[in-house]
Amino acid sequence: MKVKDLMDTNILKIYPDFTAKKTVELMYKRKRFSTAVLDDEDRLIGWIMSLDLAILDDKNVLIKDIMHPLDKIITLHENDPARDAVVKIVKHKVISIPVLNNERNVIGMVRNCDITKTLAKLYDIPLDSLFKTLQKEIKGITWEELMDASTIITKQTTNEEITAEEYEKKLKNTTFGQAIWACGGLEKFFAGLIKIGEVAIARKIARRK
Repeated sequence: MKVKDLMDTNILKIYPDFTAKKTVELMYKRKRFSTAVLDDEDRLIGWIMSLDLAILDDKNVLIKDIMHPLDKIITLHENDPARDAVVKIVKHKVISIPVLNNERNVIGMVRNCDITKTLAKLYDIPLDSLFKTLQKEIKGITWEELMDASTIITKQTTNEEITAEEYEKKLKNTTFGQAIWACGGLEKFFAGLIKIGEVAIARKIARRK
């Protein structure tokens, strides 16, 4: 996933000759707490935050006189890995970051709420779809063999006796997010998934001998 898959393209365009008053009105209307300042070709030249505007006595001051300069702005490129957006938002404690293309035009914004929404969608992935992907990646392993291996790992890790049919039914009623919580974290979940694949392969080889 890349930054362009996370970004909000419905950007608010603020220009340097806008007054603080006009900018406040636009930001309030569009529910933006920070936004980019652009030149006539929509290239990034500055940054303004609602906090900057709130402390002003003179609301007729021009944005170009109070905006944060270009060299102080955190940016992302549309083709950067999505992980970079998460890292930068956490590291710099900002609520949004402008996204640029190769011409340095602002083509979108990544907000912390956009990241949260994307993560929420990932966590809602049906668990059986992940197992079907695993089964396709392990050449020569059938779905039934994968379910049998899953019951073995379940027994080893939780001491729970469960049939392949019961395990499959459980998969269909569980999301990726629920499974992570149940396993005690992302690392443990994927470690378990790898073990299931290894057991399925080992059993397949053993039956051929």
